[in-house]
Amino acid sequence: MGLPRLPCYKSAGARHSDDSTSMVFLQERSSTIAAAALLLAVGVAGCSSVSSADWFPSIPGYSNVVTTSADRSALAQAQPAPSMDDNCPPADIRQGASTLAIASKTQQPTASDLRYQLSITQLARQCALEGPEVRMRVGVQGRVIVGPAGAPNQVDVPLRYAVVREGVEPKTIVSKFRRIPVTLGPGATNVVFTDIEEDLRFPMPSPAELEAYVVYVGFDEAGDRNRPPPAKKAAPKKK
Repeated sequence: MGLPRLPCYKSAGARHSDDSTSMVFLQERSSTIAAAALLLAVGVAGCSSVSSADWFPSIPGYSNVVTTSADRSALAQAQPAPSMDDNCPPADIRQGASTLAIASKTQQPTASDLRYQLSITQLARQCALEGPEVRMRVGVQGRVIVGPAGAPNQVDVPLRYAVVREGVEPKTIVSKFRRIPVTLGPGATNVVFTDIEEDLRFPMPSPAELEAYVVYVGFDEAGDRNRPPPAKKAAPKKK
């Protein structure tokens, strides 16, 4: 009995193993098995890849055909890095922190005591994958509106940026605070300000966990005022 015809067959990038070869030629004599195995190796090496459309044709009404390699080690190496275009956490204004009013007096102020009010009008963000970390750029645009009591020539805008993993127990992943100076020209009543945090980064979580990440931005008047004062250096001992 002669050797069977050897078709060029490759299923989704999988390689024929020694086990599959022995199954095909199980009933051949030992000498025939060796010859067939050699011929199979040569034949497969010379075959071009078979398109999935040849052995798994698409049927109308179904989704597009997606092939998967049976070689899991090769598949893991070939998997691309997550796209930051699709996985960049959304930016939102922290609840209750979209505006900040500063009055000339702190005890029971009235509308006429308002010096100025800060408000956030727009947010923007970008993400990049740098090694094992996600680096975010977050931008804020807002306004300073001068009140009846009049504002100083320069005001400080206290901004808090925080990456939070939402859920039953929300967790702050990283937080940054900054005060940015905004100059108010003579007679100005409405001034636009912008700020960009260039380096808000955190370790890349799993894709499922990343879906729960949100970047919150808001005004935080107490931001850096609760920090303990720097320790005073001890005076040098007199000799």
